[in-house]
Amino acid sequence: MLASGFFIARLTCAWLGLLFIAMVVWSGLASPGSPPFPEPFLLALLAPGYATLRAISHARRVRLLVDRVDSVALANRQRRQVELPFEAVVAFELVDAALLEMAPAEMLERSRERLQVRARLPRLDPYPSGSPGRWRLPRLLSRQPYNQVLATVTPGEGVSRVTVICEPLAGAWLDLFRVDDGTNLENAEALTRALTRHVSEQRRREQEAAKQTATEKELAVARLNLLQAQVEPHFLYNTLANAQVLTRVDPARAGEMLGHLITYLRHSLPRTSGAPSTLGEELERSRAYLDIMKIRMGDRLSPQLDVPESLRGVPFPPMMLQTLVENALKHGLEPRPGGGTVWIRARANGDRLSVTVADDGQGLGAETAGTGVGLRNVRERLRLAHGDRASFVLTSNFPSGVAATLTLPLEEVDHAPVRARGG
Repeated sequence: MLASGFFIARLTCAWLGLLFIAMVVWSGLASPGSPPFPEPFLLALLAPGYATLRAISHARRVRLLVDRVDSVALANRQRRQVELPFEAVVAFELVDAALLEMAPAEMLERSRERLQVRARLPRLDPYPSGSPGRWRLPRLLSRQPYNQVLATVTPGEGVSRVTVICEPLAGAWLDLFRVDDGTNLENAEALTRALTRHVSEQRRREQEAAKQTATEKELAVARLNLLQAQVEPHFLYNTLANAQVLTRVDPARAGEMLGHLITYLRHSLPRTSGAPSTLGEELERSRAYLDIMKIRMGDRLSPQLDVPESLRGVPFPPMMLQTLVENALKHGLEPRPGGGTVWIRARANGDRLSVTVADDGQGLGAETAGTGVGLRNVRERLRLAHGDRASFVLTSNFPSGVAATLTLPLEEVDHAPVRARGG
């Protein structure tokens, strides 16, 4: 009550003082014989009373808006500071969006470089009908039709401070005689609420994006696990069956086949440490597989390996090379009566690693009993692990056969130990 009483008294005294000064000036300028005060002065005696009523109405409305009455809330010019947990550019966009929502706001200045926004707002009449504020009294008493908002963003470390100033579009000296009916207080509170809402929405969008990323990652892992579940155990069964037969007719070759099988299985065990496989380890697995197949196919199979020693420690997706080698034998050389050659070649080109598995078998035009699951798995795994940074190309080899080339980032690591065979 003390603050509102002081505010009302100050406004009333300002008008009384203005009226007193006007009377003194008129008394000094009036000619002898003229009336002491003209009719306009008599009418002006009502101004202090009207100003007092406006001040009381202003104080009551301020209490309704913020449930308190003090010098800060009663002021025509309001200042707020809001900290936003964003970088300056993001904070500026949030402030800009909040101001644009305060229709019908008219942008006067919008400077991204200065991190400052200035807007003009029509002052909405809080008493649209039947109020003393709509009486057409002198302009000094009438309501200023516009307010303005100035928002400035101050950058910080991880946070930004937004300073909001809401004020009448008039000189500050007029605050001695006029009230804004709490419109700037209303604008300041509305803009603060809008900024709080935008921060909440921004956080919610970030959380939804993080949740979406986590969901996509879980789906990718699930799909990779599904690819692993599609491995056909026929190779293992066939190898053990061949070794069983050889133990009766050629024990030495049976022991050699079982030795290669042990090497193959040792390189095929799941990695409990989470460390990625390397090109050298994948090459050893494929070499053991080719050695087993050479015992089964004899002279019909001729493996050729060309992988520089410097590339053998490079991270490489597990079982992907094996998939291409199995496809080359199953669909290229085994159906061909004379067999043929399988080449494995690796080269580094800048920050890219290219690995090619080629054969001189039947080629792409030949009909096979495969389902294409193995090559689809290769493409899907590359997409999930590397996106558009990796590629898989299947072309015809000259003069016959197929060449399959994997190209992937040299330094990237694939942690998904997925196993897949050709089909």
